[in-house]
Formats: sequence, structure tokens, C-alpha cells
Amino acid sequence: MAWKGANEMRTGFMVAIFLAGTALAERCGAESETSPLAVEATAAFSSKYVWRGQNVVDDWVFQPSAALRYGALSASIWGNLELTNETDHEGEFTEMDYALDYSGRVPSFDAVGFSVGFIYYDFPNTDLHDTAEVYAGVCLDVPAQPSLTAYHDIDEVEGTYLSFAVSHTMDRVADLSPSMPVGVEIGASVGWGNRPYNDGYWGVGGSACNDLLLAVAFPFEVAGVSVTPSVTYVTLLGSDIRTAAAKDDLTVIGLGFAREF
Repeated sequence: MAWKGANEMRTGFMVAIFLAGTALAERCGAESETSPLAVEATAAFSSKYVWRGQNVVDDWVFQPSAALRYGALSASIWGNLELTNETDHEGEFTEMDYALDYSGRVPSFDAVGFSVGFIYYDFPNTDLHDTAEVYAGVCLDVPAQPSLTAYHDIDEVEGTYLSFAVSHTMDRVADLSPSMPVGVEIGASVGWGNRPYNDGYWGVGGSACNDLLLAVAFPFEVAGVSVTPSVTYVTLLGSDIRTAAAKDDLTVIGLGFAREF
């Protein structure tokens, strides 16, 4: 992600729903299978860094993260380390995101989950401006796990991005060994930006659908570590946005690792 100032493209998060090499989507409102206090560490290698349709780094990156969760409240840090000299930052972290999240189920409606939170985007080793977002989302614990999340930039852009997503998980579709089943996670999302968002991030006027993402991942576990190969396809939808982008159709290969303590 990279903010470049008014009427220029800011490229580059999330925790947005799909990150190559990580689980496609959490089960809506799923209860923790561990104690109320948990620490999770993840690491992902990705052939590109794509954020909301924007091709931030067109080469391999390493993206570690750590999260501390206590009940419904969690705090996390995520980083992007460039592995090549594609943007003249080989071996450097060019983004650090800090997030606070509160997630749970809507009282009296167990099938409805929600999340609210805050994300601060920092860009070390660059001359890019930091910025921040607040977000709120709902999801339904029904087939296809539909969710709708709104992100609002409260600093540099003051624009809003909406993401609608669906996903499906099968815990076992194959076996690497009798004790090592392989699952599959598939998902899709569509993003929409309002006028300030599209002006700030793409340099184009007007609200429009921005991007379509299709992803598939194959998680399995080795010695207590979750391993997740993934493939993600991203295409841009708005004609003005497709014109503004240097590249529009992207395929990203990822390999992620996660461990909860």
C-alpha cells in the first residue's frame, strides 16, 4: 500500500479479507477452540503484493504478522518485506500495519457475526504518508458465509471502500498421509469505492466497483503448523480504473504458515 498524495494513487492491506498464503476467510462468528488468551504468528511468501486490486509490488514479498487475542478483542501487527529490487527496496520493510479488532456475534442472532476495528498504516523506508482506517463488517453463518465490510480512511483520503465476500471451506478433500488431511478454502470478493476513495487511490472521479478477487487455498497441518498454499486471481472492474492501472489482471501464488500458542 502506498499513499502518494492528492490525486495520485495510493497502492498497497488488509487484513482485507484475502491475503495470499493465509486462510481465505474465518468462519463467521466461530468460537475459539483455545483458551481466551491466545497468540498467533503467521508468515507468508507471495509472488506479488496486491491490495484491493492495486499491484503494489510486482514481485516476491515476505509478509509476517503476529496477533494477540483475548476473548473478542485482538491486536495485531503485519509487515511487508520486499525480497527483490522491484521498487528499489530489496530487504526492507516498506509497510507496517497495526490493527485493533473487536469481533463477536450479534446478541439473540447467533447466525450473525460482526467486526469493528481500526488500522494504522505505516510506510518505513519510504517517503509515503502514513494513514489510518476504521472499519465495520457483518457476516452470516450460513452456506457461502456472505460478509459485507466497510473501510473508511480517516486521514489522507477520507474515502470509503466496501467489500462483499463469500467463501466456503471443506476440511478434507485429500490426504498427504493417513494423519495429514488437506482441506480446501475457496472465496470471492467484490470491492467498491466512493468518489473520494477512487480519486485518492486511483486518480479517477466517481464511485465505481473496483476489483474482483477469486481465491483458492489448500491448508494442511505439519507438526502443529498450518501450511497453506494458495492461488489468487484479481481483475479490475471499473473502466476508468482499468485505464488508470498499469496492470489489471493479476495472478498471485502464495505459501503461508501459521501457529497459535
